[in-house]
Amino acid sequence: MNKASAFQKSKLTPPKLTTGFPTMNRILFIAAITFALAACNRSGAPEAAHAEPGDAHAEPATDEIQKGPHGGRLLRDGDFALEVTIFERGVPPEFRLYAYDQGKPLPPADVSASITLKRVTGLESGTTDQHVFAAKDDYLLSPAEVYEPHSFAVQVQARHAGQTHEWNYDSPEGLVQIESGMAAAQGLQTAAAQAGVIRESLSLYGSIQPDPELVRAVTARFPGIVRNVAVRVGDTVKAGQTLATIESNESLQVYPVPAPISGVVTQRAANPGESAGGASLFEIADFTSVRAELNVFPRDRARLKPGQAVQVHAADGAATGAGVVGFVSPAGTVGQALVARVLLDNRQGQWTPGQFINAQVEVSEAPAALVVPAIALQTFRDWDVVFVAEGDRYQAQPVELGRRDSSHAEVLSGLSPGARIVTANSWLVKADIEKSGASHDH
Repeated sequence: MNKASAFQKSKLTPPKLTTGFPTMNRILFIAAITFALAACNRSGAPEAAHAEPGDAHAEPATDEIQKGPHGGRLLRDGDFALEVTIFERGVPPEFRLYAYDQGKPLPPADVSASITLKRVTGLESGTTDQHVFAAKDDYLLSPAEVYEPHSFAVQVQARHAGQTHEWNYDSPEGLVQIESGMAAAQGLQTAAAQAGVIRESLSLYGSIQPDPELVRAVTARFPGIVRNVAVRVGDTVKAGQTLATIESNESLQVYPVPAPISGVVTQRAANPGESAGGASLFEIADFTSVRAELNVFPRDRARLKPGQAVQVHAADGAATGAGVVGFVSPAGTVGQALVARVLLDNRQGQWTPGQFINAQVEVSEAPAALVVPAIALQTFRDWDVVFVAEGDRYQAQPVELGRRDSSHAEVLSGLSPGARIVTANSWLVKADIEKSGASHDH
């Protein structure tokens, strides 16, 4: 027996009673069945669209939702009933309607129907979808796709035998309501989605080194004997400060050896009583500016050019900085590693020579019609989503993503320009949806 016949029989024909039942018991049993069938025929609370048995949208029946033979939601108006299903096995999701009169299937050609869907999209103007149906096989079909999420306010209208029947209900999915005061307390922030740029970056690794242009070797002006040394390795000195005194071999006069620049004494090769000649006595380095030496794979050499923006991060996360590529070693240099060099401001002393670093070099920039902040993205079911906001309602909106960079992602479909989305603490909206049970299995 097919589903429609089973449905018909359950509504019209009481089951056969076992032979030998006492007469009174049979009367009571028939009365109980009649009462149960009458209860099933009552119109329940507002309905929402369901799928056919085995379809991903099928939900467990509740006291408020009546099911039809095809597993969809059954809407009743007197003797007329309309079963609403979302079918998506092997096809894009589509509405299929089945009509009944007194429990008997009606020819679809005898019924006209339409469905209007009102969605939460984050747009002030709102969004509505119109579905108009035509007869096909034993059901009414709308050619328009029921795109995800299947979350909407539904208005159904059907006409049969000169009578018009209407129903209104909500079918929420991935939707939660958060009062404005609570949203503010949770730190939820929203902004309109708009056009932007996607910046492609190249990850490189290396270390901090002194800037050779800010390192000085200090020698004696005249050969002689070192009489006094005033500094040690690690001392900070000012330009012109006396580092040592030397007695000239020729004049026997003692003269000072001054610091040529301000900086830190990094080497000392002079002690009292030693001879000073042409060799370096001290080395002073100015660390207010340092150089990031970044290792480059030969395959990436062509992507690097002087002037490209660079973000530099200490490997331990203790420091960050920004600069531009100042030099890229030529490709194919025999016996020499390829490096890119970036000058970094170090007046705060956050960088130390020898410190390991990683860097992102911005190698290209391209416009995108619609971008969203990376922190706005969450996963919901098996989708990438953003949460669109309308008043105190927040809807999980699936999006198709394209190119990404460290801070933004390109949206190819699923979101309209100007839609207001959650840009801070979006994970709290996801948690509220999951906690409230606003997500059903597909």
